[in-house]
Amino acid sequence: MAKLIFEHSGEECELQDGARIQPACEEAGIPFSCTEGICGTCIIEVVEGMENFSPVTQEEIDFLGEQDVERLACQCRIQGGCVKIRG
Repeated sequence: MAKLIFEHSGEECELQDGARIQPACEEAGIPFSCTEGICGTCIIEVVEGMENFSPVTQEEIDFLGEQDVERLACQCRIQGGCVKIRG
């Protein structure tokens, strides 16, 4: 089981390894619009545990460029371990 922590509320959510984080993020109040990686509504900042997310998608590279802090929550899967995000 993986753990997703929302920094703003301290809320923690356990997810299956390999699960999409979108449903948990929506429940925590992170806004979504297109859910396809093209609008940028769901940008999150990864505070800790970036290595526990799935690789960056081409949609994220196209929207965010090459960087190592922000991700699009609609594109992320948590592979295991613990990830703390700010959204």
